[in-house]
Amino acid sequence: MIRVLHFADLHLGVENYGRIDPSTGLHSRLLDFLRSFDELVEYALTEQVDLVLFAGDAYKSRDPTPTQQREFASRIHRLTSAGIPVFLLAGNHDLPGASGRANTLDIFAALEVPGVWVGRTLGTHIVPTRAGPVQVMAVPWLTRSFVLKREPMRGRSLEEIDELTVGLLDQLLVDEVARLRPDLPTVVAVHGAVMGATYGSERGVMLGHELLLPRGLLRNPAFDYVALGHIHRHQKLEGLPLTVYSGSLDRVDFGEETEAKGFVIAEVQKGGASFDFVPLKSTRRFLTVELTAEGEDPTAQVREELSKHDLSGAIVKLVIHTNSEKNALLRDPEIQGVMESAFKVAAVVRDVKRETRIRLGVDQNIEQMAPLEVLEKYLRQAREMPEHLVRRLVELATTIVGPE
Repeated sequence: MIRVLHFADLHLGVENYGRIDPSTGLHSRLLDFLRSFDELVEYALTEQVDLVLFAGDAYKSRDPTPTQQREFASRIHRLTSAGIPVFLLAGNHDLPGASGRANTLDIFAALEVPGVWVGRTLGTHIVPTRAGPVQVMAVPWLTRSFVLKREPMRGRSLEEIDELTVGLLDQLLVDEVARLRPDLPTVVAVHGAVMGATYGSERGVMLGHELLLPRGLLRNPAFDYVALGHIHRHQKLEGLPLTVYSGSLDRVDFGEETEAKGFVIAEVQKGGASFDFVPLKSTRRFLTVELTAEGEDPTAQVREELSKHDLSGAIVKLVIHTNSEKNALLRDPEIQGVMESAFKVAAVVRDVKRETRIRLGVDQNIEQMAPLEVLEKYLRQAREMPEHLVRRLVELATTIVGPE
């Protein structure tokens, strides 16, 4: 039995809802993501897992800063120094924008860092672990160049290219399976969108056109565990072999407010696997507080509702439903003062109710009246026009909107 710690979508470099930390000079959101990464590393060291498998997207950008690269590499070094091998798969955010350029993970392969394997192309790697060897088949993010180099694509649509890509990938997987060692457990690491998965908020950080992989591509009895990356929501896909998205390691925005963030511990052996999801405790909370303030003192209502929530250390969005009269009575300094324990107040949204019942008579409102009737009453009551002008203007209006 080989215990694999599977995680993905670290996205170092996400900097929304943060600020520069004065004590380190680093962006506070970078520190958030590194804190989550540190908790993962500590778990791997304490529990002495056999393999750490990263399923792609180390950084938000294809061109990470040297600081971001240093912080990522230092944590990989902690793992390998403790004798834990690390497998790094290239995701879409890791790949360069031009052919021939290195991806963000190639430095580990170029330096031949002991204990680190990099899956930059489709292929299988034999990784020795304390519990015995395991073969890891890498299926990195597929670009159009993957198929353009093999097939004439002039004049073809994106849908046709996708179909050809899936067909080519299917054949390459068949060929790769034929080369597998039958005596070793097999983990397939895939960075991509697989049919049947539920998206999280990662669509906001996706780059370009998506290739959707049919579920059947990965339903091969030679595979014991399929470790997925790219979709930020942790989930298990239906069917065998066991196929799991670990989800992203930390929250990117309010779309992930209610999602647990963490990593997967998979116990893999020849013939199958089982897994547990390990939620992280150190991830930054996102909190939306939605309330109605239409009382005599709407600011007091807001203060009272906010006092019911733990805002400390959270990224907070406040939504206040009110009307135009009470909106004018809201006192912003007091409201901001109640939220001072929050890490960041991302937004204060005032949803002001539009007054729809505009009275033009004792027993009618504007929604119940025909357009020409509204015009007639407006001219008589609001503009106090003489009757002959009212009739003439209504006649002219009839030539535009037609009779009732």
